[in-house]
Amino acid sequence: MEFPYFPQTPADVSSMLERCSVKSLDELYGDVPAEFIYRKVYELPEALSELELRRFFDELDSKNRHLVCFAGQGAYDHYSPAVCAQITQRSEFLTAYTPYQCEISQGTLRYIFEYQSMICALTGMDVANASMYDGATAAAEALLMTTASARPGCRKVLASAALLPSVVAVLRTYMGFHGLELVMIDVLEGQSSKASLEAALAEGGVCGVLVPSVNRFGIVENLAGFADACHAAGAQMAVYADPSALAVLRTPAEWGADIACGECQSLGIPMCYGGPYIGFLACRQALMRKLPGRIVGAATDADGKRAFVLTLQAREQHIRREKATSNICSNESLLALYVTVYLSLMGAEGLKRVCTLSSEGAHFLHDALLATGKFEDPFPGKPFLKEFALKPLCDAAALRRALSDAGFFGALPTEEGYVTFCVTERRSREEVERLVEVVKNL
Repeated sequence: MEFPYFPQTPADVSSMLERCSVKSLDELYGDVPAEFIYRKVYELPEALSELELRRFFDELDSKNRHLVCFAGQGAYDHYSPAVCAQITQRSEFLTAYTPYQCEISQGTLRYIFEYQSMICALTGMDVANASMYDGATAAAEALLMTTASARPGCRKVLASAALLPSVVAVLRTYMGFHGLELVMIDVLEGQSSKASLEAALAEGGVCGVLVPSVNRFGIVENLAGFADACHAAGAQMAVYADPSALAVLRTPAEWGADIACGECQSLGIPMCYGGPYIGFLACRQALMRKLPGRIVGAATDADGKRAFVLTLQAREQHIRREKATSNICSNESLLALYVTVYLSLMGAEGLKRVCTLSSEGAHFLHDALLATGKFEDPFPGKPFLKEFALKPLCDAAALRRALSDAGFFGALPTEEGYVTFCVTERRSREEVERLVEVVKNL
């Protein structure tokens, strides 16, 4: 297939330069500092056979250190069944990249519809979109949604300081470039402070509020009364949640939230060295037309058979730019399929079992680390599921080095000087006990 707008011949290049009003490629790149332009011959290796290529990458991989992961903070080492990767390669799902033509995209539209339905089941919300780039951008879009239907003069949004630092950093970027004021809700005893929320709401002008379901310390938040306070002040509430944990925790809908968002990596997606991941975004039906991206719906074709279509597309390529809620122009569709396959395989009981095993392992490690005398619990009695924070009574950097030398990755630092550990169903009792022995020998 030819793309006439890409220069392919010398004549094409000359035509392009003429239209750009420059005489040469050097002049075209004149704004690029000379030291950044590579002018030597590229030293590309000779072509390799498949066998040689596999051997080459195996040798590269042998240089890596594969650590046992006891880290969390937004990326979790959950088990990913082998069948997930196999099913995602089936041809009936690998249909058109962008499902504009529904008649040739039924595979893609079908699994997106199922994905949306499963996200709604987990969050208790009425509608979910076709997915977002990742959890942090989904959180930013959730807050922007609250501004789309806000009263005139509302240019302020609130976010809990108990959210993951990576999420807060993205929120600052998004809100700053949208001319919105981002105010942080204080953390009190490891949880979002309701008093701080109410004080910020009392100042007025608040469009929306974002709080976590499970926060950066691993603590399960008690959000009782938060939604009532937000709604009384004319603001909407969004909850940032770990969808895997929602199998056993109260849903955002049960807390009275208007919007739910978060990161789906915990639903069977390998950590992949940090990505790609997939964010989810769901809301109550009243906000459906403010939901960015795409919504796939079920319909009936000319023969009366069930079919799937793009029902809503609140993006600037499809409606007037001034009415668009976002410029997100795609979604993590392949990963949405991965999540859908994982949830289909696990089912409700399987997800609960994952949470049970993770929780049992995390509480065992928590108590064992405290028993070494090398830590204090900064939040005694606070509920946690699979991740927790401790205050080290030893040098935290030396602790991380010792764990790394022993083949473990954990004890991630927080800005308060705590360290966090996470245990998933993949961690064995023997691995947990070996980690504890490393700590004892510090």
